[in-house]
Amino acid sequence: MGNLRTALFNWLFARHHGGVFILRIEDTDRERQVPGAVEAIMDALLWLGLSWDEGPHPQDPSRDVGPFGPYVQSRRLELYQRHARLLVEAGHAYYCYCSPERLERVRQEMMRRRLPPRYDRHCRDLSQEERQALEASGVTPVVRFKTPLSGETSFHDLIRGQITVRNETLDDFVLLKSDGYPVYHLASVVDDHFMRVSHVLRGEEWIPSTPRHVLLYEAFGWEPPKFAHLPIILGPDRAKLSKRHGDTSVRELRERGYLPEALFNFLGLLGWSLDDHTEIISRETFIRHFDLDRVSPSPAIFNREKLDWMNGVYIRSLSSQELAQRLKPYLARALGPVDDELLLRATPLLQERIRTLAEAVEMAAFLFLPGEVEFSLQDLLGKRFADSPQEAARALAAAIEGLETLASWDAQALEALLRPMAQKLGLKTGDFFMLLRVAVTGRTVSPPLFQSMELVGKERTLLRLRSAVARLQPYVSAS
Repeated sequence: MGNLRTALFNWLFARHHGGVFILRIEDTDRERQVPGAVEAIMDALLWLGLSWDEGPHPQDPSRDVGPFGPYVQSRRLELYQRHARLLVEAGHAYYCYCSPERLERVRQEMMRRRLPPRYDRHCRDLSQEERQALEASGVTPVVRFKTPLSGETSFHDLIRGQITVRNETLDDFVLLKSDGYPVYHLASVVDDHFMRVSHVLRGEEWIPSTPRHVLLYEAFGWEPPKFAHLPIILGPDRAKLSKRHGDTSVRELRERGYLPEALFNFLGLLGWSLDDHTEIISRETFIRHFDLDRVSPSPAIFNREKLDWMNGVYIRSLSSQELAQRLKPYLARALGPVDDELLLRATPLLQERIRTLAEAVEMAAFLFLPGEVEFSLQDLLGKRFADSPQEAARALAAAIEGLETLASWDAQALEALLRPMAQKLGLKTGDFFMLLRVAVTGRTVSPPLFQSMELVGKERTLLRLRSAVARLQPYVSAS
């Protein structure tokens, strides 16, 4: 959610100011490569409507769209390596030959002394002879930045104002790993410069890294972009957002039936507001009004119940035909081919009752099943008939007898027949209708009973009612 919200705010900022939104694939951490991840990122952005002006081609990530490619960092290694060498030659960086074992010992010693666990600058001032000896022994070095040991580094955050740190609190961070791949600090600074990035909007967890980036810009003699660090997203309990709060992938949200326009609206309000009360905001309104002056530095709260509510609002705003088209893949995936005409007729009954598209599968499955439905006897009998299954069977039989001769099979005629029948049977309408509902739909909760029976049709309704009577027969006989 945090990554997607960050992408959305960048997209809105670019669109509001008539700028360029860049998609850059930062894949230089080879240990964290996930097959299919790039395609998943692109698919998620496109599904949400966040098309990019520059970046990998939407249909072929190996191709580029824009003048400053490639936009995949693993294809830009020579550029990073060359600029790491330039920093070393200018005295702003140095080669570090320390082994992972030594670095771990240093880290443990720092922790034992209750100091920040960072590099001790062992290789910062090696002589030329020492470096040559280490290289001759076959050690492949990393490149570290030579952070100033005194003074301060400042930058202006467009959301939080001026931020200043003492250089003595910063470490000599790695720029280029021994495998020739850059770390984020080097690659992002080099790319932002050569891709002419004017603004960087990212999560607040990158605030501690920004002074390092400012120092890198100064070392290269480049003008840094403007920075804005977006508020962290927390759960309703103000704990770090996690799966228990509903944080999940876009793919899972799509499978659960959330609409892209609802998620767009929801994410757009995680840290930004149009005013103090407006919740439903169109994409065009977001673009027209979005700017950083209404982004709050305070944590944003992710409320899954609010997302569900908002998704329901957007579902109800669709036309019946459009909603039917969106429901069809979910129903077909669970039930097989569905009748388009029946789905269109059923859609208005579902539209007011579902919060996600996936909820329609369970709620409407009974409409598309060709024959009987499954239900538990406990649901069928409920509290009212739990001790008198024979009474339930008699009520169902009476309904069958009346429905068999019903000339017009529509909701109005069904209600006209069945509502007075409850009184004749000495039953409350709620108890009688629940008995019929479970027998016909298999559910205790469904769209309105008479409209449901109309859609199921006379033949299938009678089949299911007779099946329910048959299910009760052993209990009736036993009594």
